[in-house]
Amino acid sequence: MSKITVIGGGIAGLTAAYYLQTNIRDESSPYQVELYEASNRIGGKIQTEKRNGFTIERGPDSFLIRKKSAERLAREVGLGDKLVKNGTGKSYILVGDTLHSMPQGSHMGIPTQLRPFLSSSLFSWSGKFRALTDFVRPKGEAISDQSVGQFFRRRLGDDVLENVIEPLLSGIYAGDIDELSLMATFPHFYQLEQDYGSLIKGIQKTTANKGQQTSGKKRSMFYSIEGGLSRLVEAIEEQLHPGTVQTEMPVTAIEKAGNQYKLTFEDGSETVTDAVIVTTPFPVLKRMFTEDEAIQSLDDMHATSVANVALAYDQSAIKQDIDGTGFVVSRNSDYRITACTWTHKKWPETVAPEGKALLRCYVGKPGDEDVVHLSDEELKRIVLHDLNKVMDIEGDPLFSVVTRWHDAMPQYRVGHKQMVDTLEDHLRTVFPGVFVAGNSYRGIGLPDCIDQAERAVQQTFDYFAEQSRY
Repeated sequence: MSKITVIGGGIAGLTAAYYLQTNIRDESSPYQVELYEASNRIGGKIQTEKRNGFTIERGPDSFLIRKKSAERLAREVGLGDKLVKNGTGKSYILVGDTLHSMPQGSHMGIPTQLRPFLSSSLFSWSGKFRALTDFVRPKGEAISDQSVGQFFRRRLGDDVLENVIEPLLSGIYAGDIDELSLMATFPHFYQLEQDYGSLIKGIQKTTANKGQQTSGKKRSMFYSIEGGLSRLVEAIEEQLHPGTVQTEMPVTAIEKAGNQYKLTFEDGSETVTDAVIVTTPFPVLKRMFTEDEAIQSLDDMHATSVANVALAYDQSAIKQDIDGTGFVVSRNSDYRITACTWTHKKWPETVAPEGKALLRCYVGKPGDEDVVHLSDEELKRIVLHDLNKVMDIEGDPLFSVVTRWHDAMPQYRVGHKQMVDTLEDHLRTVFPGVFVAGNSYRGIGLPDCIDQAERAVQQTFDYFAEQSRY
């Protein structure tokens, strides 16, 4: 019986193992699946904590509705009736010491309706005029890649970039937008400019063609799972064959052994397998192939460190409440927090007991990554100091939960897509039967990781089908 090994027990690895076994069962295929995770738990960044009736997500709290793979997976493993949509309301951007409403009719911070954009207090009149020159500014030359900052600064100017786009994108990638690759993060914006000559015009045309909503009552954009996202991890694991998952088994080397692969573990033990799906961060993958010069020659992938601080309160303690679900912070503001989610409003029926409030604040950004290494008390003090400049909160929280993610947010720098293409081409040629998936490669969100896992599963079965022809 042939063996397929998945390395890494985050959402990509679990998804790969699940769909491998699903396909094997449906097709009665002669394959065995095993998954090795280096740590003592599975789920990767998905980690839900329950405390005093609160549901606290220490990692991601949701996934995009428009990306269908995560919803489909949740339904397949029996959680369809547990999917919950986020509460909608105003979102804000903190510039200086003032909260400004996100302009209506914008798409990822890009104005698509002129009246709310022109009336917004977020931008100077010169900044508004500069952004609207996008309608007449010539499209950029066709190039293989560029930074997100370079692209949006050229199209819309500094005001829109720094006060809206950068805070929103930093909330996703926690990186420097002047280093982030446009083609690895938002290639469709580049294509809109090339197709329509104007970014704003391109969004207006394409959203109208798709019937997307640009005004009126906001629609929910995110799903979570009643009881927390860890339920998805648990539900997937329950679907796997007993013994599939083995934790505390770090793989240190992958070597060819004829038509198979020899895996070496940290304790010195070994196993042989016929195909491998690696879902670890790229730096970990590089260490598994230390003898391969081509993989070692690929650029190192930087990852940023971030932390979040969850604060539980009685709602009566928040003296200056705000009608909305949270805010992000402009890079021009003198704050160390980068965003705050009013979690009890974003998920009003699932995360906090009646009469209670749950806030989740984020710290860690380019130039201030060392903040993550401070003690829990110091992080809580920084967050409370910043919050009380925006909100009037009385007294200490009922409790707080601090979560650190060291080197956890991979940075897709300019040229990232080409690097991943080069890696996959090399694996296909020199290590056929080895595939990659996960947030280091082709998308960092949960649906992106699930999509990559499904792709790796298909590549694995295609590889076996090709082998059987010889």
